[in-house]
Parts: sequence; structure tokens; C-alpha cells
Amino acid sequence: MAIGERIRFFRNLRGMTQKYLGTVVGFPEKTADIRMAQYESCSRTPKADLIENLAGVLGVSPLALSVPDIDSYLGLMHTLFTLEDRYGLTVEKTENGVSMRVDPRKGKDAAELSEMLNAWAEQSEKYRNGDISREDYDKWRYNYPKYDESSGYVKVPSQALSDTLLETYIDKLK
Repeated sequence: MAIGERIRFFRNLRGMTQKYLGTVVGFPEKTADIRMAQYESCSRTPKADLIENLAGVLGVSPLALSVPDIDSYLGLMHTLFTLEDRYGLTVEKTENGVSMRVDPRKGKDAAELSEMLNAWAEQSEKYRNGDISREDYDKWRYNYPKYDESSGYVKVPSQALSDTLLETYIDKLK
């Protein structure tokens, strides 16, 4: 999906008009809706600083806005082929359809992707079981890895890790 479509998707999800989003990110009120329409139609491409600003206003990670081009089936297939080459993604026919998986033994990149997919599967299961709301699930997905406590990407260490580190350093200071 092109970046313009992602901007439109999140803007609509947040119930914002083009004019409102444009003014909040700093465009003059008179042209804010026109500028946003240009970005959403892909006639203009936002620069990195604008992507950061848009992501902040929309409450998502900048990475959620700039995803690979999957606008066509062929583009999607080539994205999947790249994932196979880079991360060891495999596809298998099963009696329930087609499944994709990552074997973490295929190397460092595959192991890393496998961890991330496992974290996603956990959140998805929590949502399906009713342990978290759709809003919480979407917040986790659209801001990944900000709220992921199972990966090494989380910005704030878990309480257990923090306590362990504190105990380790207190003992060394004595």
C-alpha cells in the first residue's frame, strides 16, 4: 500500500479531515486540505520530517505509514519473495489452505522475524480471546514495537529487567 493510502487510512480511522490534519502538521489553513490531498493521491511524496510529524499526529509509528508497495498482487508477491530471501519465510500448502512460517533456525534475520511474529501472534490471540480490545490491539500494531514487551525493541525495560539490573549494580557498588 502506498504511503498516501496509509495516510488516508489512518486519517479516516482517527476521524480527521484533510484540512484538520494538514493544519495540525503545519500547513497554512488555506492550503492544508489541498496539500494533504496531494500526499494521499501520491502526486506528492512527503519527506522524512513530514512523515514523522504525520505519524505523531496520527498516533502511529512512522514505519506504519511507509510500508512496501503491495497495491497489486504482483507487488505483494514480490514483497513475499523478498521476505523469503531475506528472512527465510516459507510457504506451504496444508489441508486448511496456504500457510506461511519462519524457521528461526535459518539464521539471525529469521530468528528475529520469528520473535516478532510470535509477539504478533500473542497479541492477536489476546484480542481473539477478549483479553484486550480492538483499540488496544490496533494501538499495539500501529505503534509496533513501542508497546511490545516481548522483543528487544521496547523503549522502556520491563519491571523485572529493571529490578534485576538494579540488584546487579547495587551489589557491585558495595
